[in-house]
Amino acid sequence: MSEHRRKNDLLLGRPLDNWTPPARPPREPMQGAYCRVEPLSIATHAADLFAANSLDTQHSNWTYLPYGPFATMRDYCTWLETSCVDDDPLFHAIVDLHSGTAAGLASYLDINPAHGCIEVGHIHYAPALQSTCAATEAMYLMMKRAFELGYRRYAWKCNALNQKSRNAAQRLGFSYEGVFRQHMVTKSRNRDSAWYAAVDSEWPVLRAAFETWLAPENFSADGRQRESLARLTAPLLAARG
Repeated sequence: MSEHRRKNDLLLGRPLDNWTPPARPPREPMQGAYCRVEPLSIATHAADLFAANSLDTQHSNWTYLPYGPFATMRDYCTWLETSCVDDDPLFHAIVDLHSGTAAGLASYLDINPAHGCIEVGHIHYAPALQSTCAATEAMYLMMKRAFELGYRRYAWKCNALNQKSRNAAQRLGFSYEGVFRQHMVTKSRNRDSAWYAAVDSEWPVLRAAFETWLAPENFSADGRQRESLARLTAPLLAARG
C-alpha cells in the first residue's frame, strides 16, 4: 500500500479514490449450513435463549459481560426490551439448524459507515452452542456481511482478562492491536480492553480459510476436524496478543 507525501514531505495515508461509505447492516437473516443468524425478536427468541442459558448453572458465561446473569425469564426479557432492540447495537439471535432453537446472541455495534468501521460484540453463546460448527459459522456469516457491504474494518473488543475471548478472536483471524487501560467500568470493576480487528484487504483469504474449515470434508465421520481454523488464519495475523 503506497503512501503519498505533501510538498513539505509529511506522509499521508493512501488515497481511497474508489471507496464509498457502506450501507448500515440490514435487518435480514444470514443463512448458513449449520446456523441461521437473524435479527433478534423477543417474541420469537427470548424463551429459547433463556432456556439455553439456564444450562450454564455456574453463570460463568456472564463473567465478562457488563450485564447478567438473569434469575427469571421476566428479568431477561426486560433487559432484552431495554438494551437489545435498537439499530446500534444491532442484536442477532443465532439459531442452531440441528435443534431449530436459538442458542446464542451477537451484535453489530459502533457502526460507523462514514469511516467504514463496524464491530462485532455482545457475543453470548449458551453451552449447547459453544465449540460447534454453528458457533464458528455464525461469526463467519456476520464478518462476511460486513465486508460484502463494503466495511473496511471489522473489530472485536473484549475484557483483557477474558483469555477465551482473546483466543477466539485470534482463531477467527482478528489481529491484536493492543490494550486500552482503564477503558471501562463494568459491574463496579475496572476493565482494561484488548482490541483486535480484521481489515478488508484480508477478507478474501479469511473467507477462504473459513470456507475450508466449514466444508464437510474437513470433518471425519465422528465429527473431528482435520484442519484447524487457527492454523488456517494464523498467516493473516498482523500481531498476536
